[in-house]
Amino acid sequence: MKWKELGMEYGKCSMCGKTLFIKFHNDNISAIRCFRCKASVTSMAIANVLKKLLPNWGDKKIYELSSRGSFFKFLYKRASHLTYSEYFDDVAPGAYKGLVQCQDVQALTYGNESFDVCTCTEVFEHVPDDLKGFREIYRVLKPGGLFLFTVPLSDRKQTVERACLKDGKLIYLERAEYHDDHIRGQSAVLCYRNYGLDIVEKLGQAGLKNTEIILVKAPTRWGYDHRVVVARK
Repeated sequence: MKWKELGMEYGKCSMCGKTLFIKFHNDNISAIRCFRCKASVTSMAIANVLKKLLPNWGDKKIYELSSRGSFFKFLYKRASHLTYSEYFDDVAPGAYKGLVQCQDVQALTYGNESFDVCTCTEVFEHVPDDLKGFREIYRVLKPGGLFLFTVPLSDRKQTVERACLKDGKLIYLERAEYHDDHIRGQSAVLCYRNYGLDIVEKLGQAGLKNTEIILVKAPTRWGYDHRVVVARK
């Protein structure tokens, strides 16, 4: 928190309704939170799009690639059929760590056409082979299913690949970039790429179609409009 940059503003959160927004500093999008449900701008954006595109989403079979955070809690409270997971380095895919199942999105253990909706926030930039992951999402979605997700996404045409795995060896193509993670801690998760607008083409390669990049207006006067990617099977 930076006291000189602290701000408060009343508004409407897409997850919990009328609320007070708090801005802790001016440095990045994560500085703005809903006081009631603790949602970030990212979480509010994906919830906004889900509600608009699928008003009856609460009755659908949903798979969320996380077990924590405000968006997960939003789904957990309202979805009748919610499946969720995390990726744990020390647990085999399909096995459980406590009450949470481990899944590797590059090789999901779920059957074909298991879900109506798949969601995730800020995940695929950390997946070594994201195309394989997108293909797995396609596989587990039912025909007509929706894939809603967010990643750090710029206006550049091409994605910048920062690192890759080759024969099990990590190779850096750009300066290493690490992001925070609610399981592993601050600056603990490698960013494999910075996405550009060609993410639409990569989703198409995975079989997903009618992809849209939806710009969700910021809920406050402080800005930080946010993009949500929507693809269909």
